[in-house]
Amino acid sequence: MTIHQLSVFIENKSGTLVKVLKLLKEEGIQLIASTIADTAEYGICRIICSQPSKAFEVLKAAGIAVTLTEVFAVELDDVPGRAADAIEIFANEGISIAYLYSFLLGGKGVLIFRTDNAEKAREVIVSRGLTVVPEKDLSKLL
Repeated sequence: MTIHQLSVFIENKSGTLVKVLKLLKEEGIQLIASTIADTAEYGICRIICSQPSKAFEVLKAAGIAVTLTEVFAVELDDVPGRAADAIEIFANEGISIAYLYSFLLGGKGVLIFRTDNAEKAREVIVSRGLTVVPEKDLSKLL
């Protein structure tokens, strides 16, 4: 029910993001979505890609600080307000969202999020009939 996301810790200086992206490019790994949150000294680049385990190993071998975490990917109809509806479901159940980003893929909206209570989020997803995007299906939608 979850997918794997890379969290790459990079310095806020010219060329560090390029190094990460070039390594993935050289290995034929396709980016599906990415986002960067930054502070004064470093950034956290979160990446959903076609081959997360391979990407993790490639970046780790290059000495780049990277983690592989599980996040949820919920599919939504591409209609205004669907993201608000989905997040409201979790909020009403007392589930906090640690971070979230979204994108359109294959004519559908996709919400990627991490929560403080993964087990309860799984229960809500099942009980409310929300559609999750399996990891194997993400790269098929490219």
